[in-house]
Order: sequence, then C-alpha cells, then structure tokens
Amino acid sequence: MIGKTIVARFAWLQHYLKRPLVTCQPPPFDLHSAWVHREQLPRFVQASSIAQRCLDLLGPLGWDRLPERDLQRNWGQATLPYAAFIPACLLKLNEDKRSMGNLRLFLVEHPELIWLLGFRLVISNPGELGFDASASLPTTRHLTRVLREMPNPILQFLLADSVRLVREALAAEGVKTGECISLDTKHILAWVKENNPKAYVEDRFDKTKQPPGDPDCKLGCKRRHNRRKTGREPPPSSTPTQNPIPAKDQSVGEFYWGYGSGVVVIKAPGWGEFVLAELTQTFDKGDTTYFFPLMGLTEQRLGGKPRFGTFDAAFDAWYVYAYFHREADPDAFAAVPFSEKGGYTAKGRQFSPEGLPLCTAGLPMPLKTTFTDRTRSIVEHERGKYACPLLFPKPTGQACPKNHKTWPKGGCTVDMPTSIGTRLRYTLDRDGVAYQNIYKQRAAVERINSQAKALGIERPYLRNGAAIANQNTLIYILINLRLLQRIRNRQKTTD
Repeated sequence: MIGKTIVARFAWLQHYLKRPLVTCQPPPFDLHSAWVHREQLPRFVQASSIAQRCLDLLGPLGWDRLPERDLQRNWGQATLPYAAFIPACLLKLNEDKRSMGNLRLFLVEHPELIWLLGFRLVISNPGELGFDASASLPTTRHLTRVLREMPNPILQFLLADSVRLVREALAAEGVKTGECISLDTKHILAWVKENNPKAYVEDRFDKTKQPPGDPDCKLGCKRRHNRRKTGREPPPSSTPTQNPIPAKDQSVGEFYWGYGSGVVVIKAPGWGEFVLAELTQTFDKGDTTYFFPLMGLTEQRLGGKPRFGTFDAAFDAWYVYAYFHREADPDAFAAVPFSEKGGYTAKGRQFSPEGLPLCTAGLPMPLKTTFTDRTRSIVEHERGKYACPLLFPKPTGQACPKNHKTWPKGGCTVDMPTSIGTRLRYTLDRDGVAYQNIYKQRAAVERINSQAKALGIERPYLRNGAAIANQNTLIYILINLRLLQRIRNRQKTTD
C-alpha cells in the first residue's frame, strides 16, 4: 500500500515537471481606462457584445482609484486583484449567476471578459487568444474566500463613487437631489436549517443555540402583533381553569435567524431612485440602531444633513425628530408615523409656547427635576419629570378642574426627554400637506428593497456574516449603476 502511494506521488511529480512554464501577465489597464479608451481594446474584446455591455455598465466607476491589496506577495500563485474580483462579482449579480462556480464557468465561456476585467493572464498554452482562460481564473473556493475576507470599506468606496456619478448625471438633467432621504431595513434569512419550517429542529428559536450552518447569524423578529387586537383567533369560550396563558404570550411574531440591511434612498423624480448609504447588521439589532451610522454616511456623501427624512413607525423616536430640527430652517422635519408609545395618541399631548407639556386640564406642567437616562434609548439623554402646576413648586390651593384620578396622590406627572425632538414628535401635523408630500417619498425605499430582493438579498447562499455584508454592498452598487446606465442611455437618445 505504501509502495503504491509513493509511485502515485512520483508520477504526479513527473507530470508536474513536464508541464510548460507558466507565466502571468498583469492586466494592461484598469476597467475605467478601458471604458474611456475603447479604441485601444483588442479586436476580440471590441467584437464581443457581452464585453461591451459589461463595459457600459461597470466602466464609469473609478476603478483607477480603487484601494488595492498588496499584489507583490508570492505564495506560489498570482494574487487576485480586487479591481478584477469586484467587477466579476457585479457581473455575477447582473447575469443572475447564483454561485461562484456558475460565475467561473461563465467567464471561461467568455474569455474576453477575463481580459477585460483585469485578471492576470496565464500564457502557459498560447492559443487563439494568447492565454489560458481556465488557468487565468482562481478556483471557485478561492473566489468564495476573497468575498468573505475582502474589507467592506473598499466596496463602500465604490458605492460612494456610484452615488457621485448618479448625482452628477441627474444634475446635468436639472434634477436636484439630497433634500429628502428615506430609510428602511430589509430582513435577510440565513442559510441554515433553523429557517426551514420543513426541517425538524429542537428548540428552533433558542437564541443561545447558535446554528452550525452560520456562526454569525442571530435570532430576531421581523414583525410582531397581538392576537387579541388583530382578532385572528377567536377568544376562548370560557376562562381556563388550568395552564393560564400570561398576557405577554398573547403576542405573535415572525422569528428568523439572519441579518438585517439598512439602506438610505433618494428619489429622483422622473428617473427612479438610488442608494445613498447602507449597513448590514445581525438580525438581533433593532431598526433604530441603523439611524446614526447611516446618517453619518449620508452626511459624508451629501456634504451635509438632508432637510427632510421619511421613515416607518419603527423610527418614531425623539432623536430622529431632533436630528432634522434646525433653528435656521424651521420647515425641515422628519416624516414618521406616530406609534402611540406610552398610551398617548398623536394629538393627545399638547405643549405650551415655552415647550412645557400640558396636563389634561390644559395647564403648563413645570419641570420638577432632570436626570440622565442610559437605558430607555440607544443614546444617553436627559429626561425630565414634570409635575402638576397646582401643586408644584408651591400648592396654589386650587382643585384639579378635571378631577383627575391621580389628584389625591399628588397630581399628574409626566416623564419624558427634555429634547425638542419629544415636542416635535407629539405636535407634528401628520394630516398636513407638507407631511403627506414628504411621506409619499418613502415608497422609494420600498422599490429599492424590491430590486434588492430580485437580486437575491433576502436569501443569500452564503454562510458568513462578512460575505453577506459584502454581497449586500455589491447589490446596492449594481442598483445604482443600472440607474446610471438608464440616465446615460436616455441622454444619448436625446442628443
């Protein structure tokens, strides 16, 4: 047995030594330079319709300024440049290739794309094209590894560049962008059996038992509702005498293991919408945790704060309203539906001109004390306790005009943040024309989510958080590039 193994290894070594010498040729220029100087491309690239289509879609990006990895490492094979790998991944999404194996096969069948994308060409067996197509490509496993290990800021650079190109193209058409943004999140299901309802899994929704198929995904709830409120199930005919169900168990939710993708979108009237910023987190993070990181990216790419923002009810928080408030621009605001937190309706809390909350009798409630809250919000903030004006700071001797039930116990009190965002949350005119016009633009982020879903963002065939985050950024880059291509094509037809 040992002798046969030695003979087999010796035969493999003999075959390896007889192979022709393999030399790698670096790409002649980057993809952006190829897009600018098409006349310098080889004939087999110019004659390929798919290569020209790829060049029209991907060429405008600043590939010549892309932060590149170290290509001088010598590990026995040529290092794969990011400037070749990233456009290949974008092409994979655009051509609906579901796996890296399908992408590799597609590139082998179209060797002109290998030359165009900038892979290092192997000249071992010169043929009609002068390079070996299959040998010039990394293995499927290596392509998957690069997607997992590639730093996401490199892709964020390309996303920011796509935003710049789209805004410049729209500005040339007289379309101003950046005043209003829309923000929403999209759930992403991990590729694990715990998300398969047909597979038997003990303790499927036990967050302490990490699925072996994905070491990074987390358990979260997509939506939650109360059965008693919705009336989906009839109430019991009589009060149960055994095994009572607590009130907290009456709620029903859709639970998944996975991730969430937060995205900021801008609507371009007459043209479509594009992605301004995005962030991927595990599914256990709440919607509001996306707000400040995405607003930071938004300010970087717009050069300042937007005037208006539209969100769903999950972002009904005082700091969202405070972010868009400006003393110099009183018309700026955040359009967010009221979520009726704390038992108040949208018009149930009124304020005096000085910003003090009004009690049920319509009297301004003075501020009694303040304290720092570090638990009831994602940001540390100051909260104030407002007391009954008939009892604080000194009793006036008057009785409560409404005879409120709390009057014998010391009168009404209100505990709320002292930020102006709290007052804006309650006093925002959600029935006004300005609010309705801004809130209509939230449909833009829903359309972006639909495009991303069509590109496979909801059910990625990946088992790693870093790879999923990188693929999400690639999807949003492609959405922006498609819009840019539509704008350029329409400009060509009108010229």
